Amino acid sequence: MVDPIIQGWCPGSYRPMMAGDGLVVRVRPPLSQVSPAQLAALADLAEEHGTGVIEATSRANLQIRGVAEARFAALLAALDGLGLIAASPDLEARSNLILSPSHENSLAEDIARALPNALMDLAPLPAKFGFVIDTGPMRHLAGTSGDIRVEGAKDALIVRADGADAGKKVADADAAVLACVDLAQWFQASGGVGPDGRGRMRRHLAAEAVLPPAWTNTPPPPTAAPMQAGSGAVGAGFGLFPAAALRQISSATSHPIRVTPFRLLLLRDADMARLTHPDLILSPDTGLAAIHGCTGAPACPQASVQTRATARALAPLLPAGKTLHVSGCAKGCALQRPADFTLVGRNGRFDLIRDGTVDAPPSQYGLAPDQLPHIFGPQNAL
Repeated sequence: MVDPIIQGWCPGSYRPMMAGDGLVVRVRPPLSQVSPAQLAALADLAEEHGTGVIEATSRANLQIRGVAEARFAALLAALDGLGLIAASPDLEARSNLILSPSHENSLAEDIARALPNALMDLAPLPAKFGFVIDTGPMRHLAGTSGDIRVEGAKDALIVRADGADAGKKVADADAAVLACVDLAQWFQASGGVGPDGRGRMRRHLAAEAVLPPAWTNTPPPPTAAPMQAGSGAVGAGFGLFPAAALRQISSATSHPIRVTPFRLLLLRDADMARLTHPDLILSPDTGLAAIHGCTGAPACPQASVQTRATARALAPLLPAGKTLHVSGCAKGCALQRPADFTLVGRNGRFDLIRDGTVDAPPSQYGLAPDQLPHIFGPQNAL
């Protein structure tokens, strides 16, 4: 199997990534939310500079694809004018945060406001090194990738290294920020960053790095079920929101709109009757709610297979209540958590994984695209 090329970094606003369809410009909304006016403006920018679609990512970001290099400077200036990018590339690099999807979580916002600036005193962390601020009381982001995790509520707040079974209890938001900085410093000092500048906490611990005892004495809170569409959570097929759909969403509420790592936009006190665009997913039982797929070929040079066309073709055959992830390569960008069925592209064919992520052992190898309907069809008890 040919391993995908791991870039070691994700696109941002200041540092876009070139793909087969042009530049990918990723926006990390401050506090993981946008105002209705900002969302409508993003829709306009996607039409003016990109493909006319905003992609919600599994990192709680919004990205514009298909941006021509000649238009990048104008797009960046527009994003800056909207207040949607950090003050500098260095600060953006230290703002790799995912917040609890709750609208009322002021504790998570307090931590998120302070943490990027507190990290500025450290040497640069690996580009993919991130923080999950999952202040509960239950954990909604247990399946979301992150290296340092802040979990729990005000009376039971812990900071935990990803991959560790327990963490360190802290008193409040200020103490949580200081603990995150301390744990990041430990990661650097203990050899977590490789010669190439890359490194992840879970991999570091798996390689037998030993945390100080103070960081392993408090277990995390219980895990909540992953968020689904419905009750104000609005999705779109593969997280792709056409500009017209975004304008409907922006007109449906006067409150900030939370961007979640579930490729859902969470609305508060919204007039849901305004949301009539056919691409929108308003409940877990409609549209492509249970289907996940990355960009795939030909737009992504890593992929050897078409992903979203394959996923759409298989959607009617998927058993009720099951999830499907179609990945163009072994990176699994579209979904980090397990799916009931995962198809991984390899040399123009697919490997099938059951009840796992892209790095689990396949149960079937080298399936041609035209074989998949027969495997997922009613004659087979998947």
